[in-house]
Amino acid sequence: MKTVVKWIGGAVGSNQSADHQMSFVAETGSGHLIVMDGAPEGGGRNLGPRPMEVVLAGTGACTAYDVVLILRKSGQHVDACEVRLDSTRAETDPKVFTSITFHFLVRGRALKPNLVERAIKLSHEKYCSASAMLAKTAELTFTWEIIESA
Repeated sequence: MKTVVKWIGGAVGSNQSADHQMSFVAETGSGHLIVMDGAPEGGGRNLGPRPMEVVLAGTGACTAYDVVLILRKSGQHVDACEVRLDSTRAETDPKVFTSITFHFLVRGRALKPNLVERAIKLSHEKYCSASAMLAKTAELTFTWEIIESA
């Protein structure tokens, strides 16, 4: 897997000089672009998410992907899956994640609670590379609820 990240510095229309901007664009190996930026107090212009927000979002997507796939393979009818992540970071550099709570909202028809719980556990323990990496520095907590589809 490859990704190229470029500092885009002095974007057109900026009031800041190029060497004081903290905007970046990543081109992923699959050809997609992600714009990231720093907070204004750190030289950014708030043009995109912060890099660590992208890490957290990617982790949520990684585990949600697994949960939906596992539930479908288990014969469950899943209509929606949402993961709400709440994290805490270290106060000193490197400001790694120290705790992350994952709250899953899984919507479907007649979903079996034991299979939802199993899917989340399998994602965390076996399949989701992102949460496996973050578990090296952060305490991960998982909660979930099932919402019955109409």
